[in-house]
Amino acid sequence: MSTEEKSAAPRSLAEALRVRDDVSLAALLRSRPDLITPVPTDLTQLATRAGTRASVVRALERLDRFALQTAEALAVASDPAPYGELLGLMAGDDDDPAVAAALPRAVALLREQALVWGADDRLRLVRTARELLAPSPQHPSPTGLGPTVREATAGMSPGRIQEILTTAGLPSTHDSVSAVTALATLFADRRRMTALLAGLPEESREVLARLVWGPPYGQVTHDPAAHLRALLDRGLLLPTAPGTVVLPREVALHLRAGRAHRAPEPAPPAVEAAATHRPQVVDATAAGQALAALATVTELLKEWDEGGPTVLRAGGLSVRDLKRTAVALDLPEPVAAFWLELAYAAGLIASDGEADERYAPTPAYDEWRELPPAERWASLAQTWLTATRTPGVVGGRDAKDRTLSALGPNLDRSAAPEVRHRVLALLAGLPEGASPTEESVLARLRWERPLRGPERDRREDDLRTRLARWTLSEAELLGVTGRGALAAPGRALIGAPEPPHPAKDPEGPGDKLPVHHRPPAPPAPPAPGERAAAAATAARLLAPLLPEPLDHVLLQADLTAVAPGPLERPLADLLGVLADVESKGGATVYRFTPGSVRRALDAGQTAADLHTFLARHSRTPVPQPLTYLIDDVARRHGRLRVGAASAYVRCDDDATLDEILADRRGAGLGLRRLAPTVLAAQAEPAALLEGLRAMGFAPAAESAAGDVLIARADARRTPPRAAPEPVPDGPPAPDDTLLAAAIRAVRAGDLASTAPRKPGPGDGEGGAAGGELPRTGAAETLATMQAAVLTGEALWIGYVNAEGSASQRVIAPIRVEGGFVTAYDHTADEVRTYPLHRVTGVAELADDAT
Repeated sequence: MSTEEKSAAPRSLAEALRVRDDVSLAALLRSRPDLITPVPTDLTQLATRAGTRASVVRALERLDRFALQTAEALAVASDPAPYGELLGLMAGDDDDPAVAAALPRAVALLREQALVWGADDRLRLVRTARELLAPSPQHPSPTGLGPTVREATAGMSPGRIQEILTTAGLPSTHDSVSAVTALATLFADRRRMTALLAGLPEESREVLARLVWGPPYGQVTHDPAAHLRALLDRGLLLPTAPGTVVLPREVALHLRAGRAHRAPEPAPPAVEAAATHRPQVVDATAAGQALAALATVTELLKEWDEGGPTVLRAGGLSVRDLKRTAVALDLPEPVAAFWLELAYAAGLIASDGEADERYAPTPAYDEWRELPPAERWASLAQTWLTATRTPGVVGGRDAKDRTLSALGPNLDRSAAPEVRHRVLALLAGLPEGASPTEESVLARLRWERPLRGPERDRREDDLRTRLARWTLSEAELLGVTGRGALAAPGRALIGAPEPPHPAKDPEGPGDKLPVHHRPPAPPAPPAPGERAAAAATAARLLAPLLPEPLDHVLLQADLTAVAPGPLERPLADLLGVLADVESKGGATVYRFTPGSVRRALDAGQTAADLHTFLARHSRTPVPQPLTYLIDDVARRHGRLRVGAASAYVRCDDDATLDEILADRRGAGLGLRRLAPTVLAAQAEPAALLEGLRAMGFAPAAESAAGDVLIARADARRTPPRAAPEPVPDGPPAPDDTLLAAAIRAVRAGDLASTAPRKPGPGDGEGGAAGGELPRTGAAETLATMQAAVLTGEALWIGYVNAEGSASQRVIAPIRVEGGFVTAYDHTADEVRTYPLHRVTGVAELADDAT
């Protein structure tokens, strides 16, 4: 490289960013949104922020495995490193063609994210990344390599270094620096190193083989065995502390054939299909699951219509209440927790905020159930896809060893939406109707977001792996997938393109179909403005797959009714009050009991209403036993009246009251006769109602005016409650408008900070130091401003805003009056007015400033 080219090479990350175009800067800020929160004042501040530990750690965690391996190799390469050295560390002596083909992409990615800067002949890893990835005794390198010969011999005596040279067959030198250089050169020479190792005992080579892939440290006694002494005498093992030795990096690289990594992974592992099904079967299965999902959520909310369980003092649902809910829904507890969390995230249930705080449906539930079934499902599915609430962690322990309860705090996992979308995108990359193997999905996710350091040994327990497993099972429960394959509504939900067609027709639904092609680029998650359109498309695709709601049932002589499919909502609501659900599935079986009929009567229905309702909606004649049951319960319903005294019972038939007083089961109610037709009780009205019903009577509650109180199932609602907001995983991704504004502000600020300026009276030969605010007196500032108005020249000023934040700007003054200067601000690219008392100083720009 010529002297002119060397002078043009960037000397810092800030200079490397300064020569980027706007498209490249936008790519950096889009991939690392934390860099513009808040917007930096100039490119120097942007480079400083890009090198902070927190930002670099976040960027490294978002690299794919090969890009991370490339960064790890640069951390053990020379600084700066030519591209050829990096290629040797990645591809090895055999020059792996797959690695060589993929390496330019990895280097370009690292450059784009400002983790690497410099031309190909001078690649530099940012200092913080090198500190994180380079080997040290406290933090071994992910590559398994140890320190270089120069680093390992830093504290060794000159005499000992000369002894190692002699034993290794090298001539002595006049100083330690040249001796270490000669030893490192020997270890880097493939031919001479092969000869040196060939002269070692077999036991010595076995020791090197155990250390070569790391960790490179070992233990020795004060009197090592002969085969260890042979390695120590030749410098193939070097002491780092008493009893500890290390394999030098140059020796390890020779034994590894030049590779920094045992197994470079330049390409992502393919997602393999475990089975393939006809797309129609997948969509039909998913639609059935979607219908079951709606039924489950509706049943859950009906269970809590009159007020659900109490809220724990620390928030959430108790373990006992979760078990009761699971039993009521006939589901395992983890699945019940999933539906609870989904309804909560969708804003359908919340706490009522009362003193005796309980969970109950929200007013949004009433709006939701008025929607068509497909739209209700799309609302739930969109909520699941974007929510950070993670029901899979329910029952686990938090950082303070407290149990994580359903609907409670600390269930948000900010990575959940990204993992869910990525898993579905991987399924979208398979041929239509293909379901993946779980392990291939997990392997792909591990490649895209590998763990670093000690976490690599805990793959099965890491959060992203668990989130992926939960996503596969939850998507099937919700009907986003069917038989493990992504259904058409689920594909629309994530904005995926049309599926690729399989290379061959499958022989059957159980055929194994490995997919060796590399899937297309994954679809990006829909922007907030696009989610409504994606949900509407998913609902439109699902609607034809759902059966039409039925307006009839089949009544049977054994006091049951069979609903052969989903029922229209008014029919389902009243039938749910009049009868108990006995079994669910493709057809729902309802059973009529005295208690269920009484429940309908309590809700304001009369016997005539029930007979008319059943006759209108039954495709079979109303069985005589059912007619008798309704009439019998109605005949006795309301004969007893319970009101508030503490409580009282009144009945026109005093014989009935005699029967109640004679019944021993009523002893706990504290009943006594006040009049021939009135009994007083010490129990509350609600307890008295339950006690009399347990004794076989059918009492009705009445108001203070003597009217029968009608108990409606949907009487309890919380005040309006907003759905919980997802917890973002770091700063939100900036949109194009924000990126354009941020880049313009950064470039303008950089112009102000780097513009050459004339030296002032208080400056040295070079003028004000770069980056320092100019300092001038008030009179000089005013005079310079007024002169610039006449000449039309631009000035460099220091300015402190009302919050006390200092900045530097390039302005062209237009008018100075009343203690203010109006000027065209090159930094903001607009005309602004500044108070002169906030201007710290002013300096003229040099004649060659642009």
